[in-house]
Amino acid sequence: MIEWLLVPLAYLIGSISSAIIICRLMGLPDPREQGSGNPGATNVMRFGGKKAAAITLLGDLLKGLIPVYIAKVLGMSVEQLSIIGLAAFMGHLYPVFFKFKGGKGVATSIGVLLGFSWLLGFAFIGTWLLVYKVGKISSLSALFASVLSPFYAWFIVGDMSITGVSTLMMVFLLWRHKSNIQRLLNREED
Repeated sequence: MIEWLLVPLAYLIGSISSAIIICRLMGLPDPREQGSGNPGATNVMRFGGKKAAAITLLGDLLKGLIPVYIAKVLGMSVEQLSIIGLAAFMGHLYPVFFKFKGGKGVATSIGVLLGFSWLLGFAFIGTWLLVYKVGKISSLSALFASVLSPFYAWFIVGDMSITGVSTLMMVFLLWRHKSNIQRLLNREED
């Protein structure tokens, strides 16, 4: 019974907007009304600086990690872990507390992947860092890491549930980055 209570709880945890809360606490403007309008770490960095962005990034990452970690500690099945991780991720994208208008989901997906397997999460982070070192474009780095994450999931974890959730998160990440993809194709992305 408790495992099914964790699904809505994971969604509610995911619905907490780190960017909005951090900006309010630090006296910064609402991230939905600044820069790209996205309540995420990259946008917060544009107008709030590295400290605010780092705290936002950590908050978004923990939203994905904590529910999956709790489910692991409770000994839930891999299928249940997958559903709980997806619920946290969807909470970030479509937060009930903010009219279902959330961020793009990169940091929260990293948290979910770290919850599934530290190696899987670090494979995503390593890919992001490598692509960023070469291209210096955050969205491009996120897109590369996202596209590779289902392959990493299959080879590192070898479970269809986790690979399936990694694939779903990749699809949503690509969808949420469609304007970035268009700017990348037009060579207009910062």
